[in-house]
Amino acid sequence: MITSIQGTLTATTPLHAIVELNGFGYEVHVPVTTAERLPQVGSTVKLHTLVIYREDAQTMYGFATPADRDFFRLMIENVTGVGPKMALSIMSKLSLASLEGAIRAGDIGTLAKCPGIGKKTAERLIVELKSKVGGAATGSSTETAPGGEPAPASAHHDAVSALVALGYKAPEADEAVRRAALALGTKATTETLIKKALNG
Repeated sequence: MITSIQGTLTATTPLHAIVELNGFGYEVHVPVTTAERLPQVGSTVKLHTLVIYREDAQTMYGFATPADRDFFRLMIENVTGVGPKMALSIMSKLSLASLEGAIRAGDIGTLAKCPGIGKKTAERLIVELKSKVGGAATGSSTETAPGGEPAPASAHHDAVSALVALGYKAPEADEAVRRAALALGTKATTETLIKKALNG
């Protein structure tokens, strides 16, 4: 099984990355939350991958961290009705910290706001995965970007919760905190993430 790929990033879109390795260009399907953390085209990139083989296709999915990849695999292997396309859509809307937080809290509303996810699918995500997601930062205490620095996952989750308490909708709060974390990197604390997210 191919668990990672490292090479030169030659092209990107919000849902794809082309990684050149040993003369071959590999198309990797990525969620938006990974695409926004990719380095500049021409840089070296490493993505943690899952390859899915079907009779008529072989598709590689890539993620910024092993924890992201493992959560993607959890969804497609354990939740009825959630295939790779839907799982990628879910992970494009919310960060791993927010997804795990919503599942642990039984927050159907936040999950149901992901594209293509209705109330029943959100309920299935919670029922099937609640026992499989651990503490506040499953798999790792940090989330490392393919071309960037680590940002604390627990601080991310706490900052999103604070913005929601201030009246933000969960997906918008998550996006604002993701952008703040990209700007702040290792300096990110819950307080600085909140301030950066609020001030843009």
